[in-house]
Amino acid sequence: MHYSIQTLSQLRPILQGFRKSRGLTQANMAAYLGVRQQTYAELEANPAAASVERLFKALRVLGVEMVLSPAPDTAMQPEPEPPSGSVTPPEKDPRRATQEEQPKMPAKRKASRTALETGQPKREDW
Repeated sequence: MHYSIQTLSQLRPILQGFRKSRGLTQANMAAYLGVRQQTYAELEANPAAASVERLFKALRVLGVEMVLSPAPDTAMQPEPEPPSGSVTPPEKDPRRATQEEQPKMPAKRKASRTALETGQPKREDW
């Protein structure tokens, strides 16, 4: 059976459904993934906030294959090539962008304090 996911809110019931259809509890999933039950429960409660890597690991444990395909109404059409011998006008040439037009790099931020400094427990890495 294929499930098309159109919005992030659809991830939670689909993830729960696959887990329950395999007869697994959250504690079972956590054990397979090597994390605490609470950590897996957080992923399942809000899978949209999880990294793709973590979500992919959970899906792999469930034996679920993720397939991406273009939506029928949004299939990309190849852009037409400019006629041969055409020249890009200077105002459209990205190499000639003025300093004002060039994207600005975000300011560097200082690293946050570590868990040891704050006294808070470290998040599990999985």
